[in-house]
Amino acid sequence: MTAETSQTLDRGLRVLKLLADTDHGLTVTELSNKLGVNRTVVYRLLATLEQHALVRRDLGGRARVGLGVLRLGRQVHPLVREAALPALRSLAEDVGATAHLTLVDGNDALAVAVVEPSWTDYHVAYRPGFRHSLDRGAAGRAILAGRGPDVELGPGYILTHGELEAGASGAAAPMLGVTGIEGSVGVVMLTDSVPTQVGDRVVHAAQEVADALR
Repeated sequence: MTAETSQTLDRGLRVLKLLADTDHGLTVTELSNKLGVNRTVVYRLLATLEQHALVRRDLGGRARVGLGVLRLGRQVHPLVREAALPALRSLAEDVGATAHLTLVDGNDALAVAVVEPSWTDYHVAYRPGFRHSLDRGAAGRAILAGRGPDVELGPGYILTHGELEAGASGAAAPMLGVTGIEGSVGVVMLTDSVPTQVGDRVVHAAQEVADALR
């Protein structure tokens, strides 16, 4: 550190870089060890970063990069949507259902990109900006299932029925391997159950979006 630099700012930026380099978040103790400072300093840094939505802490106390990091660059969200749209458009047309990319925003799941099929007589209306809790709906449940060192999803996707809209079923797969972004790709359709082939197609689309965002 030189006389012209801020030690606190430097540590805050180092926290963000450390969190951006992990998919599973870090505890206060882990950050303290990596930074070489005591836990009290880490708590203060995290509290300040949380106030600006640059960091969030899950129910287990692990700190992760917050969606506020994306808001720092005004063009980042549009770029995320732009990167995801080809895969979402292909998914919607292939299965005849509304496809969406959902990201974590605090304790909510937030739809940031939606594509509706062009050839169906009817489909579920779903709009960017729609949010719901992470523990309801296929999109949020898929994000939760994608957390942790060992992802256990069974067939690779999550299925739900009637949790967010009566009569609608959803299938979603977590978007894995994208540093600093937690999200899922899914479809919602007016049916009692989602066919297996649709679930498999959702997993493929989630991988396509993840590849586009790396």
